[in-house]
Amino acid sequence: MTVYSPLASPKATIDCLTRWGIGTRKSLGQHFLIDDGVVGRILRLADLSPDELVLEVGPGIGTLTEALLRAGARVVAIEKDERLVPVLTDLSARYPARFTLINADALDVASGTKGGTSGGTGQKGDTCPVPPEPSSFCSAPPPTSLVANLPYAVAATIVLSYFEYLLTLKSATVMVQKEVAARMAAEPGSKDYGAYTVKLRLLAQAQASFAVSRTSFLPPPRVDSTVIRLVRHAEQPSASQLALAFMVIEAAFAERRKTIRNSMRSYFATHALDPLLVDALLATAGIPPTCRGEALGVSEYQALAAAARHFGLMPESRRER
Repeated sequence: MTVYSPLASPKATIDCLTRWGIGTRKSLGQHFLIDDGVVGRILRLADLSPDELVLEVGPGIGTLTEALLRAGARVVAIEKDERLVPVLTDLSARYPARFTLINADALDVASGTKGGTSGGTGQKGDTCPVPPEPSSFCSAPPPTSLVANLPYAVAATIVLSYFEYLLTLKSATVMVQKEVAARMAAEPGSKDYGAYTVKLRLLAQAQASFAVSRTSFLPPPRVDSTVIRLVRHAEQPSASQLALAFMVIEAAFAERRKTIRNSMRSYFATHALDPLLVDALLATAGIPPTCRGEALGVSEYQALAAAARHFGLMPESRRER
């Protein structure tokens, strides 16, 4: 019987937490994976190439980390909880030159604002500064896959942010709350389809998923979980195109129960944009003003963003520069 991670059992996890004097923190959404069968399914779904450089967010005590390393991957892990640094540094000592630890908030790392402790050499106190350029990383070359049991409170934001800023990222195979996975994979017209879905769909497409039982974690979460794999589109919008697309998407979903015309007019009125332009934008993009935002697919939002560019509009964040 194949063992993917020696930590993926209740006894091994409890022994590790006891040895290092660590308890779970609800504020960080810590639920340790104790099901080795699930670990194996994650590895198969991730479909990693030999020696691939993987980004892991929220490694915890290193359960999935060690499975990735044993499978031949190199890993850059971002862990916010400073109490777990000694555990993960100990792991890095067993996999020299293949495991780098960043003790920081993953969202800070995505935006290029913060660095942290590195366990890449197996020594405490190394630093791994994150450069101002979000597309660069504290490894060369940067990671190409995100594989993680994500902290549920920030999972949706992390996935979108890393597809947006880490341009080398080709895929994400992540454990998230069931409802978040539904939003990631939703189709137009469904109840789960919203602004987040469209933003993510501009960059990547859900490919496959599987459900995970609550009993696969210690402690068991109060929500259901899903592992989902997303793959980046071959053609990507430029940063300016993406910013415009995000703006019109937010405008279209600003007031979900209203028509797209009324929702966008309301958004424009509160974001220093001329509401009278909305009718011209919709007409240029060929979108009926009486439809609702959730009825439109990605191509319609791309057309709406192109119309916004034609009329010289730009997001508020860019206008302030």
